[in-house]
Amino acid sequence: MTTQSIAVEKLGAHVGAEISGIDLARPLGNKAFREVHDALMNHGVIFFRDQDITPAQHIEFGRKFGELNVHPFAPSLPGHKEILVIRNDKDHPPNINVWHTDVTFMERPAMGSILKAERLPDNGGDTMWASMYAAFEALSDKMQRFLTDLVAYHDFEHVFFSARNKMDPIEKAQAVKKARAEWPLMEHPVVRTHPVTGRQALFVNSSFTLRIKDMKELESRALLQFLYEHVTTPEFQCRFRWRENSIAFWDNRCTQHYALADYWPQERCMHRVTIEGDRPFYRASVK
Repeated sequence: MTTQSIAVEKLGAHVGAEISGIDLARPLGNKAFREVHDALMNHGVIFFRDQDITPAQHIEFGRKFGELNVHPFAPSLPGHKEILVIRNDKDHPPNINVWHTDVTFMERPAMGSILKAERLPDNGGDTMWASMYAAFEALSDKMQRFLTDLVAYHDFEHVFFSARNKMDPIEKAQAVKKARAEWPLMEHPVVRTHPVTGRQALFVNSSFTLRIKDMKELESRALLQFLYEHVTTPEFQCRFRWRENSIAFWDNRCTQHYALADYWPQERCMHRVTIEGDRPFYRASVK
């Protein structure tokens, strides 16, 4: 499909499209903004090739879509606090090779993220995305109705302050206490209504979701395990092979992603800006 300014080539049946005909180093005009935004709404994640942009241009592009989030626990690029640095090498093994949605422990999880490849391994290191629209729509009507009444707890502590975190135990306890004051245990609907498209998406993930509210532990564990396995269905996915200066921009409200760790111990370095989101909600679809 070709619009007036950009070309949009669909990748997966349910998620993913590659965008060409645009230079992100130049300011994004209103028309180009609308077309990029519409492509993101239609495809969940969009990809750009050969975008040799500076950190300041990366930040400027992100700000066209909303306020930027500064990650509370991950390192940022010196002089550019809005840019999260994701760097893995032989001394820093990857730990994001799990299906997840970003920062759902926050009251207003990210609207989206814009990830740029800076340094890549000789091979491997692809990223996969899955459509949570497709995941929800593939369930039976009865399961869909059941899930729309549920709320889940999301948390950060087991991710950022696990045994892999080598902080001094006393300092770690103080850091957790300080963080807990700002990010208490968070409740979000298990099924989220997208605020722009109105479509329903599953909104639990194996990184940050702890348990289902008002369920016994075994019930919650069984249901979440089923959903975690369900969202990995290959038909819901697309896979992106990175090249230097490639960019991925995904809608965090309706996708999950998985960064393959098959390149380790080679180096892989990525820069990400994260766009502030809204409070998740569920609204029944109008039939």
